[in-house]
Amino acid sequence: MTNEQTTNHHPRIIQGGMGIGVSDWRLARAVSLTGELGVISGTCIDTVFIRRLQEGDLDGQMRRAISNFPLADVSAGVLKRFFIEGGKSTSKPYQLLPMHQSKPNLFREQVTVLASFVETFLAKEGHQGKIGINLLTKIQMPTLATLYGAMLGGIDYVLMGAGIPREIPGTLDLLATHKKATLKLEVQDAKDQSFTLEFDPIALGYSDVSPLRRPFFLPIISSHSLATMLARKATGRIDGFIIEHNSAGGHNAPPREAQPPNHTGEPIYGIRDEVDLEKVKELGLPFWLAGGYGTPESINTALALGAAGVQVGTLFAFCTESGITAQLKKESVTQSLRGKVKILTDSKASPTGYPFKVVELDNTLSNSQIYAARPRQCDLGYLRTPYRRPDGRIGFRCSGEPIQDFLSKGGSQEDTIDRKCLCNALFANIGKGQMRSENYAEPALLTSGDQLKSIGTFLKEDRPYSAKEVVDYLLQG
Repeated sequence: MTNEQTTNHHPRIIQGGMGIGVSDWRLARAVSLTGELGVISGTCIDTVFIRRLQEGDLDGQMRRAISNFPLADVSAGVLKRFFIEGGKSTSKPYQLLPMHQSKPNLFREQVTVLASFVETFLAKEGHQGKIGINLLTKIQMPTLATLYGAMLGGIDYVLMGAGIPREIPGTLDLLATHKKATLKLEVQDAKDQSFTLEFDPIALGYSDVSPLRRPFFLPIISSHSLATMLARKATGRIDGFIIEHNSAGGHNAPPREAQPPNHTGEPIYGIRDEVDLEKVKELGLPFWLAGGYGTPESINTALALGAAGVQVGTLFAFCTESGITAQLKKESVTQSLRGKVKILTDSKASPTGYPFKVVELDNTLSNSQIYAARPRQCDLGYLRTPYRRPDGRIGFRCSGEPIQDFLSKGGSQEDTIDRKCLCNALFANIGKGQMRSENYAEPALLTSGDQLKSIGTFLKEDRPYSAKEVVDYLLQG
């Protein structure tokens, strides 16, 4: 499909792809049913999937979607290993997948492809609306398998931020024809060595080589220079941009100009961090504005600036269909309506080194006592950083892992200060935190855009609300 066709069919609203499991298939489907673009989160989707199976898949949705997966032997193997009839005891820990490595692990790739397919299938089932998937460029190892599974499920859009996804357009072209795809693996201390990730659809046992639909690709950017580079040097077709402001939730781009943080330790953004929209418009591609655009007035402003529409995360994050636990939603919204909610752009929380928005709530890792009481552990490993070992092989380290482990791998003591295990904490946000003992479960760490502070503009009373209400509110102007 040409870029001209893309601009004639773009959505006005793109729902934010919030991970882990916040933008699940239920939320994406609800938004898509309104005619706007619903987005599932592909972040850690394989672990989300197997935890649902271990909880017993009580409504049968996972197994029904699995029955539509084209590789029956893969489906049977995954169910045999992870499905627990009636669900595991709440006091028992979840079974873990082996951590992703730089060399393909066939079983792990099969689980990832199946998980991504299931999420996409359920989001798209029974309607003609469009569904996208959001991935973090920073999380490299699962990317190829996640994309392929989503494409098997008929995904319409791919959104990627937290890095420079220059190779993804060409990758989508290859996967659409079931060809082997590779991505450069970013490795610290690589010197003159280069490393790649490989994914071969045929190795999975997939024999139907009928072409898949190639989804539209929308990189998430925070500078016009990155937009220009991607438009000119990406390995394939770019279909538009999502331009994200630093008021958005989750990971933010670091300031382009280094300066001391403010009195609360937050990074300071300046004029160089504002995107020159005129330069983006010169590229001739549609773009959407994100970060603080969750009001009808903001949509009108965005359209007047030449945008095709907006991406909205925060209002959808706290609606009934999102994956965040009801308790965390209630506590956050109630505090906001009382004018007491606090959101910190924490420059140290994330092992990635990117600033990360944190909602300060008493019973989460944002509480210094709860943080200090949590034993350091890295058993999911999605945010580990590949590094070149002295023997030339690839190792993995995470500044959120036990400090001595990190130091033994060449990490610095300074990088461990106040780092938090986002992987385990974000699973706790959706009620799937790991049990460490009968009396200790992984604590949550909630993230949100700054718009949570002003949610009362939309929500006049403290009550649950639906994704459709959000869309109706946004389009009322």
